[in-house]
Order: sequence, then structure tokens, then C-alpha cells
Amino acid sequence: MQDIIQGKCIVVGKNIDTDQIYPGRYLELVEPEDIAKHAMEGVDPNFHGRFKSGDIIVADKNFGCGSSREHAVITLKAAGVAAVIAPSFARIFYRNAINLGLPLITCGEILEKVNEGDMLEIDLKIGSINNTTKAIQIEGEKLPEFVLDMISHGGIKQYHIKGVETEK
Repeated sequence: MQDIIQGKCIVVGKNIDTDQIYPGRYLELVEPEDIAKHAMEGVDPNFHGRFKSGDIIVADKNFGCGSSREHAVITLKAAGVAAVIAPSFARIFYRNAINLGLPLITCGEILEKVNEGDMLEIDLKIGSINNTTKAIQIEGEKLPEFVLDMISHGGIKQYHIKGVETEK
């Protein structure tokens, strides 16, 4: 994972729950390309058509509420979501995202500063978001170093495997 993420902004609403991110009726799917087709389907049935791998989701408050299933994060990663920015995240979703290596940036004022389709550049090291379309800088919450390290390794499992290999 790189420190700078660039992508087009896809805006969604508030209280987006895990079943909207990945509807439960698709839980039997296991192939990433099959799973990716249903990302955010509960929010927008046409999401897959307007989203391109590498885009950034910008949401309102409480993104990822609902169940503790990891499938929501797995789906976003399979679809190629580069990062999610929101004023707040459900705690279990937040931890699942970090554990699976999906960058989340908490930013209270994000929806006041972006529109659908704006190009964003996120500096994960300092938590800043540059809306290059509007030429404005937005300050998000900086992620702790150990979280950045987990994300850079692709998640907690790879992070620990690398740590064990380093100790040998």
C-alpha cells in the first residue's frame, strides 16, 4: 500500500450498514470477481457500473453499521475501493477494515468539501485529503503508525507474518 491514494470520489449517504455494502443473499459467493459485482448494491443497484477500481468512497456518518461480518470489507476490497472517508464509522467495521488492510479516514467536514466525481488525493501518513478538482485541502484524522503499518502489509495477518519473519 502506498502512502498517497488518488481516486475519484463516489458519495453515499449515512448509516450505510454492512448488508447494504454487501447484501446477505450473496454470502455463498467466494470468488472475488463475483463478490465485487455486488459491492454497495443495497445502497445503489447501479454502483458497480459507476464505480471504477481505485475510486474512493465518501460517506456520511456511521458507515459500516450493522453486523460484524467481515464480508462488507472483503467486498469493498474485492471491488477495488482504495479508501473510505466518513465523519464516523461503526467500531466493528472500522476494526475489520484495519484488520483486512482497507484504509479508512475519519473526517468530520468531508461532505462539505467534496462532490460526486471530484478527484481526491489522500496522504495516509498525515491524514490529509486534497480535493484536486476544487484545489482545497481537508484535514482528516491521522492514522496511528501501527495501523499504517498493518494497512501497508495488507492487513493484520500479513503484518504478523512479516513480523515473525523479521524476528527470525
